[in-house]
Amino acid sequence: MSSFTHFDKDGNAIMVDVSHKDETHREAIAVGSIKMSEECFNKVREGSMKKGDVLGIARVAGIMGAKKTSELIPLCHILNLSKVEIDFSMIESEFKIIAKCTAKTVGKTGVEMEALTGVNICLLTIYDMCKAVDKSMEISDVKMMKKTGGKSGVWER
Repeated sequence: MSSFTHFDKDGNAIMVDVSHKDETHREAIAVGSIKMSEECFNKVREGSMKKGDVLGIARVAGIMGAKKTSELIPLCHILNLSKVEIDFSMIESEFKIIAKCTAKTVGKTGVEMEALTGVNICLLTIYDMCKAVDKSMEISDVKMMKKTGGKSGVWER
């Protein structure tokens, strides 16, 4: 088990010690999608969902989710985020919304978990706001697209 960074030599869960690391500019980009019915997609696009501005609320929820990552993931470090941005692409031919979360910090550890949490909370918020119209929505394809900074440098899908 010692090859896993979140376990000590005896197999106990630990928070990784990053105190010896240098602070660097770090960025992570995660994406995910939600597929829905044509009716639901059109209501989101037109802004006519009864609960209000679905994408506006989902954007704020995603930002809040990224900020709370260390409260949700037990061994995540608390990070001082410099930026969290949520963007949407509407794929009309598939009735799908793609959400992208970009998280940035200057720190000793990466922001991958913050980007992934942000995009997941964003998609869950879309589901919550639209479930009265379409309970069959599907959240999928959540993944890291890119990360920069730290000793390992740039990683890109």
